[in-house]
Amino acid sequence: MKLRLAATAALLGLASPAFALNILLSNDDGLTSNLKALYEALKADGHDVIVSVPCTGQSGRGAAIVMYSTSTIIPDNDKTQVDAEGGCHNGAAATGAPAVGPFTKAGYTGGDYNYVHGTPVMATMYGLDVLAKARWGKNPDLVLSGPNEGQNTGHVVNSSGTVGNAQFAAGRGLPAIALSAGADTADNTGLANVYSPVVAQLSVKLVKELQAKAGSGPLLPDGVALNVNFPNAPTPGLAWAFSRHGSYEQYVLKFNNTPGAYGIGGAAGTAATAAQAEDEALVSKTKVSVTAMQVGFDHRPAGQQWLRLRLRDLLGQ
Repeated sequence: MKLRLAATAALLGLASPAFALNILLSNDDGLTSNLKALYEALKADGHDVIVSVPCTGQSGRGAAIVMYSTSTIIPDNDKTQVDAEGGCHNGAAATGAPAVGPFTKAGYTGGDYNYVHGTPVMATMYGLDVLAKARWGKNPDLVLSGPNEGQNTGHVVNSSGTVGNAQFAAGRGLPAIALSAGADTADNTGLANVYSPVVAQLSVKLVKELQAKAGSGPLLPDGVALNVNFPNAPTPGLAWAFSRHGSYEQYVLKFNNTPGAYGIGGAAGTAATAAQAEDEALVSKTKVSVTAMQVGFDHRPAGQQWLRLRLRDLLGQ
């Protein structure tokens, strides 16, 4: 009987690590309630997680590759944020601390949480090139970016740091998923927004489903990344739905040409058409929308052939 129990325990010990992933978690917001909740949910599910996020909120920086300082945290490109909080967002690290490194905030000093005084992609790059190599001696099994404090849908994804992280990682051939929740998940003081754990558990559910279907194969096909958006006020029983970036715009952005208040202006999107029913900006109002993103900028074969024919005289073909 003891031998049987020992054999069973050994089998279980061999089985569970097969579902434990090495995960790099990044975002474009820095230390947030959403980040903390997802880290804790992934750890509770048995995964090994490294966090590498921007020192300060970097929404709208897209795929920018910029360090704001190469030595210490200083009020520079993000002066307003650094001055207001005395360093990184929510006290992750103080002004004057190294430009990259582990959080110094109490309760986050175990080495899993790290920051970069730069754009989101710089934080992802640091996680891949330095932290992952030091921890695992190889790339992570999965890169998760988010959950963002606000949905990233439609053409605005081109400006999204959350999506930029996922695209960068996927460009290196790694499974990558951008996660975006509603603006109602923000909590910049207690890091305990009530919706954050809900989004975290739904995100873990998605990872489990991908693992179950992948078996011993890759979580995502090469050249495919995912853009996932959660509705406002999410609940644990939310339905999931296929979506596409589409043409419906939740945000109609325009330059605000008001002296003294230059910046982004715009209005809410117009009524959607029947053909836009699967567009993620609409789907994510009531369900968790999941969109397959291509990695890179090459057009489909039909577009490539159109170019060959259109410019055949110029191209000599």
